[in-house]
Amino acid sequence: MIDLAVESASVLEYAAAPTLVFGLALESPGDIRSVALNVEIRIAATRRAYAEHERERLAELFGRPEEWGRNLHALHWTTLNLTVPAFSGRTVVELKVPCSYDVEVAGARYMNALEDGRVPLEFLFSGAIFYADGGRLQVSRVGWDRESEFRLPVSLWREAMDRHFPGAAWLRLDRDAYERLAAYKARHAHLTWERAVDALLAEAGE
Repeated sequence: MIDLAVESASVLEYAAAPTLVFGLALESPGDIRSVALNVEIRIAATRRAYAEHERERLAELFGRPEEWGRNLHALHWTTLNLTVPAFSGRTVVELKVPCSYDVEVAGARYMNALEDGRVPLEFLFSGAIFYADGGRLQVSRVGWDRESEFRLPVSLWREAMDRHFPGAAWLRLDRDAYERLAAYKARHAHLTWERAVDALLAEAGE
C-alpha cells in the first residue's frame, strides 16, 4: 500500500548536536491520513571495499584483516520513530538522525575509521498507516519487507562532526580512569589533556 525510499542526505544547518537529515519519499495510490513510522538504520559494512589503513582502524570491530571473512557483518546504527502527516500520492519528509562522536559506539567508530567514499546504509521500515476508506478511518501495517538502501558520502559525516567538534574526537573513560588521568595532569602541570596524553604516550615509547 505504501512505498518508501531514501533519496537524499544533508547536514542539518542549525542543531544542538551533529545531525544528518535524510530525505524520505513515500508513495501511495490513495489518500493517507498519517503514518506512524519506525525506522532501523544499519551499516551494511560488507558492501564496500576498504583501504589497508581503514582495515587497521576497524580491527576493534571486525578483528584482523584475515579474520574479516567471518567477522565482517552489518552494524546497527540507530532506530528512530517518525510521524508522517497527511498526504496524497507522494510526499518527501525529513528523517533527522543525531550522530555521536563517542568512539565506544560501534557506528561512530566505524564512520570515524573511513577516509572517503560512501557508507552503505540499509533502512528497514515498520509501523502503522492510517487512511480513510468509505468514510471510516482504517489502519494497516507497513510491510516488514519495506526497505531502502542509500550510500552516504563519508564527507557528509565529517562535515556534521566538524561543525560541532572541529579537529576533535571524543573518548569516554570510566570515572576511576578519568580521576587517575586528571591527577597525572595536575601532578605534572600539563595545561591541556592533549599534553597529558602525549606525555603518557612518550613515556610508553609510542
